[in-house]
Amino acid sequence: MEQENLEKYKPDFENRVDLNALQEKLEAVRAEVKKVIIGQDRVINMLLLSILAGGHSLIEGLPGVAKTLTAKLIAKAIRSNFKRIQFTPDLMPSDVTGSTILDIKSNEFEFRKGPIFGNIILIDEINRAPAKTQSSLFECMSEHQVTVDGQTYPMAHPFIVFATQNPIEHEGTYRLPEAQLDRFLFKIDVSYPELEQELNILKEHHLQKAKNKEDLVHEVVSVDEIVHFQHLTKLVYVHEDILSYIAQIIIQTRTNPYLSLGASPRASIAILEASKASAAIQGRDFVTPEDIKYVADAILSHRIQLTPEKEMEGFTATYIVHQIVESVEIPR
Repeated sequence: MEQENLEKYKPDFENRVDLNALQEKLEAVRAEVKKVIIGQDRVINMLLLSILAGGHSLIEGLPGVAKTLTAKLIAKAIRSNFKRIQFTPDLMPSDVTGSTILDIKSNEFEFRKGPIFGNIILIDEINRAPAKTQSSLFECMSEHQVTVDGQTYPMAHPFIVFATQNPIEHEGTYRLPEAQLDRFLFKIDVSYPELEQELNILKEHHLQKAKNKEDLVHEVVSVDEIVHFQHLTKLVYVHEDILSYIAQIIIQTRTNPYLSLGASPRASIAILEASKASAAIQGRDFVTPEDIKYVADAILSHRIQLTPEKEMEGFTATYIVHQIVESVEIPR
């Protein structure tokens, strides 16, 4: 966007949000991850935006495209309490949230926390577990707490879930409930690398010999700094015209004849918070329409549903989102 157009969205008051440290630290995280991950720049950036905005991300792609590795390396670059949960068909809700057990020594019941209690949680192959187990994530992802046997236990702060899944066409997978999909800020699609990127992957793997790839990544930011950066992101300025732009996009999803289900107000709030993160990571303390366009696809594509006719014709949610965003007039 041209500089003169950017001026319109700046606050009338002097910029008082210092985003230099935020930008430098997250660039350092990106640099650490890119020591290992090649050709997934957008995926890395979206996961960093997810952390800044305090939202969860669903990472979808075919096996072998480094979905799990990318999430693990980002978590490693942050000095935090990281947990990984492998979802399987026989996993029970208590295996995720924890359970109340009888302590024989004290003859009292006590709650043993499950692996969901941490700062950054990686759920691998989330769609391998049935709906009963997936439902154990509803409360903690939405309200940042877990209730077991009538007792409520708060989650750590920050609390971010990265979940990977293979496309639902694969055998042994379950479709995620719509209520759970709506709790993910982003749905990030991971594609196969291009020829040049594939070649670079082979070269790097050959040069590293027997080295453990994860050992190449070092901690460069603390969890307390992440909490501070999340607070700074909330302070990013949003012009009233930008708010109107977001609202118009959301309304268009509810009236589009190709869609049987539009986006909810939670989606509009998600676009607002994610666009603030997009501005902050670039060192800007104000949001532009380009920030909205950048995050809209990953926020809306898993929250809308095509009509059966359009689905049979080969239309995709991503295509419809692009059409809607382009059809809404950019604030002038």
